[in-house]
Amino acid sequence: MFHYTIEVNKPLNEAASALEASLKEEKFGVLWSLNMKETLAGKGVELDGDYIILEVCNPHEAKRVLEKNPLVSYFLPCKIVVYSDNGTTKIGMARPTELIKNVDNQELQSIAGDIEKRLIGSIDKLK
Repeated sequence: MFHYTIEVNKPLNEAASALEASLKEEKFGVLWSLNMKETLAGKGVELDGDYIILEVCNPHEAKRVLEKNPLVSYFLPCKIVVYSDNGTTKIGMARPTELIKNVDNQELQSIAGDIEKRLIGSIDKLK
């Protein structure tokens, strides 16, 4: 699977706040948070579902992978989405190990594996 997704027993905004706190423990900060429903509504487009898209980054890891291959910048920062699906709050992300396969570099694959493990750990704390 290209993604990792879980269901949580928290309301959307509470889950997003708890996720931000959990990510900080792994030294990932939220660069920005986009409430897609509000953003589209501001442009006159109604969206039925709720989506909060978090762009997250660990600056030291970003520096490390970018110095190895600038093409990795196409995958940065990492996105984690908190959304409602039929009354259930879900949290998901594209797996860094799947994205990095496109660069074909074993060292980067190893780094992506570590980052993925840490991001999944942060998400799983909300179960």
